[in-house]
Amino acid sequence: MKKTTLITFIAAGCLAASTSLCAFAQDNQQDKDKKFVASASEGGLAEVDFGKLAAQKAQNPDVKAFAEKMVRDHSMLNNKMAPVAQELGVTPASHLSVSDDAEYAKLKLLTGNEFDKAYVTAMVKDHHQDLQDFQHEEQVAANPDLKRTVTSGEKVIAMHTHMADHLAQELGVQVTTN
Repeated sequence: MKKTTLITFIAAGCLAASTSLCAFAQDNQQDKDKKFVASASEGGLAEVDFGKLAAQKAQNPDVKAFAEKMVRDHSMLNNKMAPVAQELGVTPASHLSVSDDAEYAKLKLLTGNEFDKAYVTAMVKDHHQDLQDFQHEEQVAANPDLKRTVTSGEKVIAMHTHMADHLAQELGVQVTTN
């Protein structure tokens, strides 16, 4: 009888530990989901602001058209992400991050072909990183609404990445991505 009691006690302890570990892992993924949403919000805001700047300053008509598409598509993605952010308790970004603000200031000083190349270089780097981030989040998202939004956004970002790569090639820009 003592052996059965001990086994039952150990089994109950293992079940409790397993449940605690599962809850910890779920909470940890929810924190990661929140960080992803906050980062995606900052990035989306930057894409819109950079796109608006490029729509005004770009010399190359293809770069200008790309910039206008960035404004439209990233505004749409930001709007789709907003309810998910609210559900997760994440406040959408209202201003550029420090690094995006510095990049924006740098771009603002450039003109002509120099501006076009710098903007496209930034878009190639940003979209390759965003695509990796969205693909990863698509695999691990704990929240089903977030997962659906990320899946939809990943398709748009993949298209943008292809377009940005093509523009870089067209402009003769060599961009190193991670």
